[in-house]
Amino acid sequence: MFNYIILNKPFKVLTQFTDENGRTTLKDFVPIPNIYPVGRLDYDSEGLVLLTDDKALQHRLSDPKFKIEKTYWTQVENIPDEKALQNLRDGVLLKNVKTSPAKAALLPSEPILWERSKPIRFRQNIPTSWVQISLTQGMNRQVRKMTAAVGFPTLRLIRVSIGPLKISNLAPGEWRYLTTEEVKALKQSAR
Repeated sequence: MFNYIILNKPFKVLTQFTDENGRTTLKDFVPIPNIYPVGRLDYDSEGLVLLTDDKALQHRLSDPKFKIEKTYWTQVENIPDEKALQNLRDGVLLKNVKTSPAKAALLPSEPILWERSKPIRFRQNIPTSWVQISLTQGMNRQVRKMTAAVGFPTLRLIRVSIGPLKISNLAPGEWRYLTTEEVKALKQSAR
């Protein structure tokens, strides 16, 4: 019997279970042995992390060839115009590698979220906005690099879904086992 766990990873937590430098890791939140994260979520990003000991599913959910969509809400400096959003949709050139096309849309309003342990810097003369970006690729710090490349640096980044799995109302640091229906939906999405 495999374990399938969803965690809302807080800001400034490593997506691994050990750290030589004493930083906060997944071990500080999830006391289940021999489980591993499906992919990574940057130290300074927040949100959904899936943990499992089902190595076959872990591989299918992480491998870009299975095209499992991961969705992020990113708070950016300023308000992206349609041209910038279309550039994200078309794929962005990052160090001579073009990213796969993404889904990108301006969120109509600021999402209702938890307070972050370290607030976002506030600049009186520069507004911020929220963009929803969905990717099937997983390059290192990809969303941050993409928004910066189109002129709208990321201030806060939250992963809200992996395939059909959504973060829902888990508070930062909270975790739970997936339901049978959620596991079934994940497996179907990774075929």
